[in-house]
Amino acid sequence: MPVVEHEIYIEAPADVCFDLTRNVDVHTETTAKSKERAVAGVTSGLMEKGDSVTWEATHLGVKQKLTAKITEMEKPRSFTDTMVKGAFHSFVHTHEFIEKGNGTIMKDRFVYRSPLGVLGKIADRLFLEKYMNRFIAERATELKRIAESR
Repeated sequence: MPVVEHEIYIEAPADVCFDLTRNVDVHTETTAKSKERAVAGVTSGLMEKGDSVTWEATHLGVKQKLTAKITEMEKPRSFTDTMVKGAFHSFVHTHEFIEKGNGTIMKDRFVYRSPLGVLGKIADRLFLEKYMNRFIAERATELKRIAESR
């Protein structure tokens, strides 16, 4: 199973970073390239433990839907969202926020399993793992921009 890990320092308090990361409206803003929008479940505002959202987006040229549920939450230190339904076989995405100095280290850990068995593993090696690394890094950079502008 591929594991995507990303870490970024944000000059903002942990609670601000935590809330921005679980905000559906901010998620839509930070994923504008893939045209993500919430179409079911929580479609606006902050998500809490037990909440789910269905995203519609275009990734790798394919329009798709994905439903994720927040399965764990420890405010304002971490939360985990888990895929319920979507293009992956499965995924677990953990978001962690560690106060450091006047800011926060935001860590993402995205563990996924591709569909289609051996074909999925080939896709991981050829392009999917790189795509997911870039997607998570770009979203983190956008979150940093938003948090530091407040």
